[in-house]
Amino acid sequence: MKSLDYGQLHTFWIVAKEGGVTKAAEKLFLAQPTISGQIRSLERAVGRSLVMRSGRGIALTEYGRHIYQYAEEIFSLGREMIDGLQGHPHARVPRVVVGIADIVPKSVSYRLLAPLLAEAEQVRVVCREGKSEDLLADLALHRLDLVISDAPVPPNSNIRAYSHLIGDSGVTLHGAARLARRYRRNFPKSLDGAPFLLPTDNTMLRRSLEEWFASEDLHPQVVGEFEDSALLKFFGREGTGIFASPTSVEEDVGRVFSVRVLGRIEAVRERFYAISVERRLRHPALVKLLEQSRHDLISSHDRDGSRRR
Repeated sequence: MKSLDYGQLHTFWIVAKEGGVTKAAEKLFLAQPTISGQIRSLERAVGRSLVMRSGRGIALTEYGRHIYQYAEEIFSLGREMIDGLQGHPHARVPRVVVGIADIVPKSVSYRLLAPLLAEAEQVRVVCREGKSEDLLADLALHRLDLVISDAPVPPNSNIRAYSHLIGDSGVTLHGAARLARRYRRNFPKSLDGAPFLLPTDNTMLRRSLEEWFASEDLHPQVVGEFEDSALLKFFGREGTGIFASPTSVEEDVGRVFSVRVLGRIEAVRERFYAISVERRLRHPALVKLLEQSRHDLISSHDRDGSRRR
């Protein structure tokens, strides 16, 4: 591939944003066969399929999603350039691109990024979610400025990156009201045989919970395993099973998912890391994120030992 046709890339970008050729044709004032032809030409140029049929619309292939991220950056910068040339004072705002491991609870992600979001006029935050290993690969290629994960860089990783501990929290067990009433009594012995929703076995939280179950001689009934923390909580909200979440966001989880607290486990700790290619963070926005987050991730329950269980 000697060069890239940015016209074809722009057409692909619009098709992806609009979810189909028909809407893209209306937006670009082009005939549908022209749109389809440009997509095929781009696919030939990159040597991969980028789109596939999905119902009445289209869906991106894995490689198509990869190309779309680049296109989003390219054309977003183009819009900023035009705004800057037209004299808009806030057209060019520095961007911080943060990758968030999909196992990290959404409420924790928000709490970690809130210091940056508060600086809306000074920095633009771009969030990308995915598997930790994929995010670390993008970090190594400088496509990301930072990765937030529940685990440090593996010791056998060939990616040179540094793990900065943001903070840790005990965990709280939540359940729908019916489950909470039943299993709150005689906690934690009541959990023997209780229905549980757990993260998948490639996560630190899963391993920590299983170690705790073994130490307490508990044998819960695992009714579901989830890679996505939000999906796990939706099942928990419907009363499918009990689930664990950081105590630092206990109140947020209870409010958003309408679940109750069964009990808290001090011995199980969820740790969160900011991973960068720098041993010492230099970007002012990232330094602020790290400093503020270390305080915000400590829950009121962890600060007050008398409330621990």
